[in-house]
Amino acid sequence: MALCSVVAAGVSGGMGYQVTVEVHIGQGLPTFTILGRPDDICRESRDRIRAALVNSGFYWPAQRITMNLYPADQRKVGSALDVAMALALLVGDGQIPASLVEGVAFVGELALDGRIRSVSGVAPMMLALRNQGAVVIPGENVAEALLAVGSQVRVAETLRGLVECLSGTAPWSDVSNLRPDGGIPEVADRGCDLADVRGQAAGRLGVELSASGGHHLLLIGPPGSGKTMLAERLPGLLPPLDEQTALEVMIMQSASRSGDGGWAEVRTPPMRAPHHSASTVSIVGGGGSSLRPGEVSLAHGGVLFLDELGEFAPSTLDGLRQPLESGEIHIARAETRTVLPARFILVGAANPCPCGHGTPGSCSCDESALAKYRRRFSGPLLDRFDLRVLVSRPTVHELLDAPVGETSAQVRDRVVATRAIALERQGFLNARLSGEDLDRYAPVEDEGRKLLRHELESGRLTGRGLQRLRRVARTLADRRGHLADVEPIDIATALALRARIGGRHAAGG
Repeated sequence: MALCSVVAAGVSGGMGYQVTVEVHIGQGLPTFTILGRPDDICRESRDRIRAALVNSGFYWPAQRITMNLYPADQRKVGSALDVAMALALLVGDGQIPASLVEGVAFVGELALDGRIRSVSGVAPMMLALRNQGAVVIPGENVAEALLAVGSQVRVAETLRGLVECLSGTAPWSDVSNLRPDGGIPEVADRGCDLADVRGQAAGRLGVELSASGGHHLLLIGPPGSGKTMLAERLPGLLPPLDEQTALEVMIMQSASRSGDGGWAEVRTPPMRAPHHSASTVSIVGGGGSSLRPGEVSLAHGGVLFLDELGEFAPSTLDGLRQPLESGEIHIARAETRTVLPARFILVGAANPCPCGHGTPGSCSCDESALAKYRRRFSGPLLDRFDLRVLVSRPTVHELLDAPVGETSAQVRDRVVATRAIALERQGFLNARLSGEDLDRYAPVEDEGRKLLRHELESGRLTGRGLQRLRRVARTLADRRGHLADVEPIDIATALALRARIGGRHAAGG
């Protein structure tokens, strides 16, 4: 009879947790039993481990093998425990001494020939194992592992090579040169520049204000007017992610990967653009016991673009309301629950009406069709868009004769300066100003209050809409470098950037 335990890790809901692999090898008919709630992929490790051991020159114990994955109440998902389970078997059978695995954790999937393959979720696993003396990972996962913890990383390519390194008969690979100097590199070039957009003064202002204040943006216009083109250029206006947000983004992306081993080591704000047929779970996260991050978490620190907003399921759009307000998503299932980061800029694109034209003389929609179209967008969701900007098709003059507009780099400099004003004044972006903060940091002059009163009394502006409009006005004032009261011109401009969807013309509301 032999007992052994080896440390490994798993991922649930984008967060890593430590797993202890315990093995008992005793007398009885040759069997292999895995305890501790393994899923189908984890249970299949029995056959992968057996083939890997034999093809690496080791022996398969022809005895009764019982393997327990602690904690037993946590669902074990995926193949990341393969290497730890194989080493536990070797120690339990006496083929290698137990001292080789003490103080070391192991993560990786085994191929049938004994190679160690990459797995998803290495970054959160490394954070869960940071108290271990060293962590052995597949070579393809080394970049994200180094970015997550910066040290204690060892790399193994095969099971036989791993045992030789543990026993001291072969040296460990040097991985220090794989970590980029200075940590995570700066923003990468996306190849989309705002200078490509001809005309579209309102649309260009909308994306700049969205980037400057972190405001959610809805672009309303007919097909071919450039809504997608504008949205794709918004991430290029955002400054690089700070160290903490970059780490959170990396963890979310690492936990959601399919295990291809690749990793983009940049501080570029992410851009996610799911198709309108995407399910609610794929957008908000969840899906079984593993609770994978959804698009809202993968867009953390960047932009979530929903093209053809009216084609998304109403339940999916309503599921965005919590993360839009709090910057995080609470996912609860019968057996587990988790909280994932989800602070992003939501950009939606929609036609002004069912036929797409939305202007008198060209719109063919009757009032019944317009009313039905408006019902696709719930009032609470529309109110969460600080900016609702009309985008019209560019004219022939704008396409052929108009001068090229400002580049993304030029606008980004102004965005950074506008953000710096807000951060110095209140410590966060204007999109997060509460009602009390607005009274303190964004007081409105008397003429501006008259404009707001008129919009409220006419019913074109709700209480929530008022708060969001004042946030945009504060950003407009910061953009002009005006640090005192919000002036009437800022209120009027914010009102002009708050169009109404599903009408003959998009004004008001």
